[in-house]
This record gives sequence, structure tokens and C-alpha cells, in this order.
Amino acid sequence: MLSATFSTYAAKAGKVISRDSARTKSAASKKAESRSLEITVSLAHNQTASDNPYTFGAKAFKDKLEQVSGGGATATLYNGTMSEDEGELFKKLQSGEANIVVISPGYLTSLGVAEVDIFSLNYLFNNFAHWGKVLDGPFGSELAGIVNQKTNGKIQILGYWSAGVRNYYGKKPIHSPKDLKGMTIRIGSSPVQQQFWKGCGAIPASVGWGVLYDALNTGKVDSAENDYTNMSLKNHHKAKNGKYICETEHDFTTRLMLVNGDFFNKLTPAQKKWIEQAASYATQVERQKTFEQASGSKAKTIAEGAVVVENSDIDTAAFKAIALPIQDEFAKKNGMERFLKMARQ
Repeated sequence: MLSATFSTYAAKAGKVISRDSARTKSAASKKAESRSLEITVSLAHNQTASDNPYTFGAKAFKDKLEQVSGGGATATLYNGTMSEDEGELFKKLQSGEANIVVISPGYLTSLGVAEVDIFSLNYLFNNFAHWGKVLDGPFGSELAGIVNQKTNGKIQILGYWSAGVRNYYGKKPIHSPKDLKGMTIRIGSSPVQQQFWKGCGAIPASVGWGVLYDALNTGKVDSAENDYTNMSLKNHHKAKNGKYICETEHDFTTRLMLVNGDFFNKLTPAQKKWIEQAASYATQVERQKTFEQASGSKAKTIAEGAVVVENSDIDTAAFKAIALPIQDEFAKKNGMERFLKMARQ
């Protein structure tokens, strides 16, 4: 069962976008003339599906950018076409080949920003409403400041996107950590994620997103974890080792909308404002699409043969017993006790 606050939070997000859309149309109708094109912004993410929330968010960025700039700016969108590998996208952001990318927070640790790995801590957030409240408050703004400071302004956060709530899926159903003993599971490279799944008795495996279906179907890995929308768009539930989806709800997932600082810092104050306004709107749109699609994606996987173990049948307390000490250890090691306290309130 999806979190109880899911529908409420999605509805609130939808109201925000509806009001913003009305203002956008009003402003567009009053625009007397367009500027000559001043800047073109490249935005890339790793999702190829046309109905992926990232794709909706990217289009919203372009549309809003063109609207608020009065035609002074536009965006070139790379919906999985620059690379499906987030690591490659991060390299392209650093080199300036991409001005803006949407990627997992963990890639910033390679630049010495260990603090962002707080997003890799499982069971940090209770539901979508809790996640949004924390990230849209001091937690999010202060963490953005840390990223800016530690990268000397080379990388800056424009928005916090959602990649849904992640669940286990694999070759057999699970109900508690003990059911994972000896199973291989495809996860990210974050040390705290590795620590958590090893603590559950599983064997972490590194497999690229683009080839994960084949890995599940051939038995290279026994299981994986992701949200309903992303795993269903890639048909992972149809793979040999993807049939059983168990709602562990261990990660209300954050993705970072990042801008190349060298590019951004050269812009005029007005141009920066255009991008910030467009990014804020795109973030709202992407989140709303994520929330909207979750229930439909779950229904789709069931209709196509997936077997779902509801969250009420998962021993969440047993999983949290493994996760919470890892959270405490991470916070102490990285000076993030105050951030952890904000997240737990």
C-alpha cells in the first residue's frame, strides 16, 4: 500500500502548479513583444521514456524559461539522449557539455561533498509529505549552500526532484531482512546503501540502469530496488527475477537538478532569475507527475503479472532497526547531526 499521505501531497502539488499555470498564461497573453534570443540552456537526464516524470519536468523547464524570459532564453533537452548513465552526465556537467543535469546526489561525493550522501540513508523519510516538507525547508536550502561552498561554486543545486519511493523487487517475495540472506541485489554505489543491504544479509551488485532488465532476466542478479514508475517503464517486473514487488518503502528518493557554476555565474542577474524561476516550476511539475504516476504504475505492474507484497505485510521495524544506527553513524562522521535531527522531526 502506498503511503497514506500520498494523495494529499499530490493534490497540494497539483494546486500549486495549477495556480502557476494560470499566472503563466496571463503573463504570456500580456507580453507585447519578445526579446532576441540571448541564451540557450542544455538540460540532460538519463530517462528515455516520453512519459517519465523527468521528461515532463524538462519540458516544463523549457516552457517556463521561454515564458519568463519573453523569448530571451530557450533550452535544448536531452531526454536520455546525451547518456543513460548518470556518471557520464555528471562528467558532462563538469566539462560544460551540459549546463544542467538531473542525477543522483551521490556523484557529488567524488568532489568531496560527503554530506549529500545523507539522501542515500534508507528510512530517512516517512512519506512524500515528510520528504517535501524537509527538502523545501532549511534542510534543503542549507544543504544547497554546502554544495556551493564545497565545490567553490562549480556545482549548484537548482531543485530537489523526486524519483518516487523505492521498493524491493526480485525472484522471490520477502517480508523481513532475513529473507534477503545470500541474495544479490542491484543497488547504487553509495557506501551507506552498501552497508544497509549487507546488514540485511544481501550481496550488493553493480549493474548499469540500461542493462538491468537483461541482468534480472538472465539471473545475473536476484533482485533490485526502485520505484514503481521507473521499474515498470523498463519492464523489470516482466523479467525472470523481477516478478515479486515487496513494498519496503525504504527510500523516498531525491534527485538533484544541478547547474554548472561556471555557466551560471557568467549570466546576468536577470538571466539567472529566469533559470531559477524555470527550475522552480520544473521541480513542481516533476514532483507532481511522480506522485500522480505511482498508483497507476503499481496497477499496471499487477495487471501485467507482478505479485505485490503490501507494505502492511512488511516487517518495517526490522528494516529500520538496521537503518537507524547507520543514519546515526553517518551523521556523526560527517557532522550532519543537525540535518538528521531536522529530518527526524
